[in-house]
Amino acid sequence: MCTLYFSQYSVRKGRQVLKIAVILGSIREGRFGPAVADWLLDHLHQRDDMSADLIDLAETPLPTVLPVLGQPPASQEDRDLLAAVSPRLAAADAFVIVTPEYNHSFPAALKNAIDWHGVEWQAKPVAFVSYGAFSAGLRAVEQLRLVLAELHAVTLRDSVGLQHPWAQFDGDGKALDPAADAAAKVMLDRLAWWAHALREARTARPYTV
Repeated sequence: MCTLYFSQYSVRKGRQVLKIAVILGSIREGRFGPAVADWLLDHLHQRDDMSADLIDLAETPLPTVLPVLGQPPASQEDRDLLAAVSPRLAAADAFVIVTPEYNHSFPAALKNAIDWHGVEWQAKPVAFVSYGAFSAGLRAVEQLRLVLAELHAVTLRDSVGLQHPWAQFDGDGKALDPAADAAAKVMLDRLAWWAHALREARTARPYTV
């Protein structure tokens, strides 16, 4: 079970641990996303250089009506919904987005979560685990790259795409194909490199837009 919030300074084996927010983008009934997210979290929990925070958009829904540009939400209800997500994105050193492909794109709830935030994404790395039938969700990822570039995030080249994901795991949630685990390790290794590099850069010279 992952932690809900990061401590300000997470230290493991004498070093500061990278704080990774895993964003589960699907809110559809009967979704397969939790199985994919659990598999990814297992990889994260095996590392001594990362801690994980799962942000499930089905469990932490956000308002769907954006306020006037530059203005805060008008209602206390909207502010409360954002308070369950925004600080966790701000605390993260890096992100992994777990997304399906719906109609050649990514879910509306995920776009809504992205649009509600600005500085939380800036100068931070984002990796992707996608899933879908024939495309393995890669078209969703390509569109996410365009969106996140506009928000000054840095998207990783190395990602994980799962084709026909419902046939990719055994009863214990383990990947049947060793190549999936190998791809996850490469992705997380790259994410660690970029997270350290960008955290050091933001500390030395704050990123402004």
